[in-house]
Amino acid sequence: MSQAVDVAVGAIRGAGPARLDVPTPCAEFTARKLLHHLAFGLLLAQLSAERRGTDPSWTSYDIAPYLDGVPEEQWAELAAAQGAATARAWADPAAWEGETTFGGSPMPAAAVGSMMTSEFVLHGWDLATATGGTVDVSEGLAATALEGVQAIAQMGRDGGWFGAEVALPADASTLDRALAASGRDPRWTA
Repeated sequence: MSQAVDVAVGAIRGAGPARLDVPTPCAEFTARKLLHHLAFGLLLAQLSAERRGTDPSWTSYDIAPYLDGVPEEQWAELAAAQGAATARAWADPAAWEGETTFGGSPMPAAAVGSMMTSEFVLHGWDLATATGGTVDVSEGLAATALEGVQAIAQMGRDGGWFGAEVALPADASTLDRALAASGRDPRWTA
């Protein structure tokens, strides 16, 4: 989880305010909306690891509450602080055990951890790719993300948050296979 958080935070740091209105591999998200989605995911993952519910005053998941009303120039540092809190929360082995909630729904904690690890890698790649950056994903993290994507791929397709798997050459990297399994084309460009 810590490595995946680093990917997400690195992508947020690299996005920069001047690049927030560009399209992303996620057709429904501009870079700005994707940054908020990723930043909110960091918060929700922390709350899940700590077995805390969401704040009832949050009426929308479109804007990360800790970034709402804050100048864009400060978003990266605030997301980095949130990422550090999330990584600390998931570093506790107890965070991966038993049941928790995520966005108000009860789930096995290990499933949430796996899902969010994959989410941070995938959306970190989305944001970095859209804004002209790159991500540094180790082979081990890429394999973990691929396993996480494969575990929820059909549910993701049924729910509309994954597309059809993209065909790749046999020698594709593990990260590219994770992206393709989620319906992303690793060759996407802005």
